Amino acid sequence: MLALELKQETYHLAIKTMNTLKLGWTGLGNMGNPMVMNLLKSGFEVSVFNRTKDKEAPLLAAGAKSSSSLQELMETCDVVLTMLSNDAAVIEVFEGPTGLLSKTSLGKTIINMSTVAPETSRYLNTICNQHQVHFIDAPVSGSVKPAQDGTLVILVGASTEDYEVARPIFDVLGKIAIHVGEPGVASSAKLAINYLLGLNLQGMAETVLFAEKNGVSKENMLNIINQGACGNGITNIKTPSILNDSYPAAFALKHLVKDLRLAKEAGLDSPLIHPLYDSYAAAEKEGLGDQDVMAIISSLKKK
Repeated sequence: MLALELKQETYHLAIKTMNTLKLGWTGLGNMGNPMVMNLLKSGFEVSVFNRTKDKEAPLLAAGAKSSSSLQELMETCDVVLTMLSNDAAVIEVFEGPTGLLSKTSLGKTIINMSTVAPETSRYLNTICNQHQVHFIDAPVSGSVKPAQDGTLVILVGASTEDYEVARPIFDVLGKIAIHVGEPGVASSAKLAINYLLGLNLQGMAETVLFAEKNGVSKENMLNIINQGACGNGITNIKTPSILNDSYPAAFALKHLVKDLRLAKEAGLDSPLIHPLYDSYAAAEKEGLGDQDVMAIISSLKKK
């Protein structure tokens, strides 16, 4: 009993001291900026590196420190988190000439929160192991508002030990962190949930347009959707955009195109993935890529 109590006490002491970890962050886009802000508010010491330095300004005003390079970020921090737009950008940050792994950083931890291919996550895990650096694959489900509110769903691919180390960080950034397996598995889970997201929004858009063509106002149809069994969190969130015919990017359509492509490349070959991908890819080619993913309805109106 005494041994168990001592073990539990040691664990809780370790967790209590977690916010003394020095965190580093690179990638200050629509998601990264509010996520860093939440870490600062919770008491973590955070250093940031961004090639576009003006994006650092609000975070520096809130207490963050600015690093001059990725190497400095890795040297001065215990855990470095990345939130970048695509696989190529992530790989460059890890293994570029001045990247995170360009100098010896034994025992440090890197958490990639970007959405990348499962194969890319496994590769990053391999090269981190070669440098004796811990790697955690932790993409998020949720867009800008959940990032601001700290209510993201965090999908974690890591060893059990690494997951436990990172939990206090995830507790700040999300409402739940789900440990789904080893690195790479979390990336598969992220592509799967974004496939469902695409299906939801495509179906919602088609439903509203069909209803309008047959005399049902979009106001009434959206009310029917949201008040019935087909309503869900995303239909409620996207309703104002459809009503106002305005699609500022909470999650840019071009990013979903990328995620659906990655899902296909990872082996998703279901009956709906191919027409779904083609629909969103066409919308991107029409110039809607930088608008919110719900702008798919604007593309479908033209069909």
